[in-house]
Amino acid sequence: MSLEPGPPAPQPWRIKPVLPVTKGLAAVAVIVLVLAFGGRDPVQWVVAIGLAVGLTVWALRDLIAPVRLAADGDGVTVVVGYAGKRRLAWPQVKGVRVERRDRLGIRTDILEVDVDDTLYLFSMHDLGAHPEEVLAAIEQLRTPPLSGPAPAR
Repeated sequence: MSLEPGPPAPQPWRIKPVLPVTKGLAAVAVIVLVLAFGGRDPVQWVVAIGLAVGLTVWALRDLIAPVRLAADGDGVTVVVGYAGKRRLAWPQVKGVRVERRDRLGIRTDILEVDVDDTLYLFSMHDLGAHPEEVLAAIEQLRTPPLSGPAPAR
């Protein structure tokens, strides 16, 4: 009886559930603030409604497409546009790396997936995990498993 490991299971990375909730609460807070302080000023109402709609649409995207990146032994799936998906086989992926930027005392790590003429960028908020952890998992999935017995020495 052979107990060879099968292909690695697909690994999805999704946004944290608190993000759409926070965006929805912010949309409600904008309307409450304009109710409390806006009175009958139409400019404040237009700005508040526009901001609330924008936040709501942004929160809906998080609910419609929570998985931003998924990887398995065959390739990766990335979110494109508002909520579309694009499947990329490993030969199409030129590279995956973490880009670090320090600006104004804040360090930002971004996972970059390089495909031909497109660069897909994922923050820690998009992935629900630190980009370094995601990169390590992707490297394990991308490495082809050894087939057959190890060579004799």
